[in-house]
Amino acid sequence: MEFLRYDDLDKYKTDVFNILLEDEVLNNLPISIVSGSNVRSGDKVTDDWLLSVIKNDRGAVVLVAICTKPFNMLLYVPAAIRSDSNQSGDDQTGEAIKQLASELKTIGFTPPGVLAPADIAYGFADAYCSGGVGGVGGVGGGVVAKKIMTLILMKLDKLAGYTAAPGAWRLLKEDDISFVPHWEHQFCIDCNLPLYTQAENEARIRTRLDRKTHFIWEDGQPVAQAAFGRETPNSAVISWVYTPAEFRGRGYATSVVAEVSKSIFARGKHSCCLFADASNPASCAVYHKLGYYDVCTFEEIKFDTAD
Repeated sequence: MEFLRYDDLDKYKTDVFNILLEDEVLNNLPISIVSGSNVRSGDKVTDDWLLSVIKNDRGAVVLVAICTKPFNMLLYVPAAIRSDSNQSGDDQTGEAIKQLASELKTIGFTPPGVLAPADIAYGFADAYCSGGVGGVGGVGGGVVAKKIMTLILMKLDKLAGYTAAPGAWRLLKEDDISFVPHWEHQFCIDCNLPLYTQAENEARIRTRLDRKTHFIWEDGQPVAQAAFGRETPNSAVISWVYTPAEFRGRGYATSVVAEVSKSIFARGKHSCCLFADASNPASCAVYHKLGYYDVCTFEEIKFDTAD
């Protein structure tokens, strides 16, 4: 097998974009990167980026690996490899994952973590850290893997009937900047996400304000929120779903997510998707009630040096 690392984002997009589109919802994160949504096309690729593939002896891509630090590395095994009956897809996948782990050591690239479908994430952790999650050593050399979170990728094709909560939705307003950054700071704490500065929070929120992609549910006062930002050709990803603790259990999150979903469909998308915390059955139930269904289980695993 052959490891290829790219230093040109446009060339990388040419080689992998259509492969990623085969599983458009599954690959919403890497698609947003190679399409320039998260990284501007034409920018110089730095040493903190990994844009790579592993190809088999027939020249077919077996593994796509993308990492733009400080974010986790994303891994994808193409559908053609997973369904290959001429040569075991599992054998090719395992070989490619082991080669990636070895190549990263050779080039000195240290991913902060991995976010991928569970079998692929654990497979990489096994190869990168001897003993897998919780293990030490491996080709990474003194690396410890720690499971952070299990996420369920969900998809919606058609909104189910539901009973709206008291109140109504509205778009984000300038005045909301006084409290929404605090909501999102708490959201990051609750979900073990990286914390942003106040200025960074406000900048991201103002982008949604300008794009009209941030929704507030109001029942006498603001009580919940949801937004969408990351888009693929036929879908969009809902995120930042948050209800302050004192307003939970009243159906506000269900109602605001429903309205964001309607907005996505109204913009011509064929589906909506989101990541739900598998350890939070209440939030998963909210999405299932609206017609969202499970697509894939992802694992987030972080890497650190051994003491």
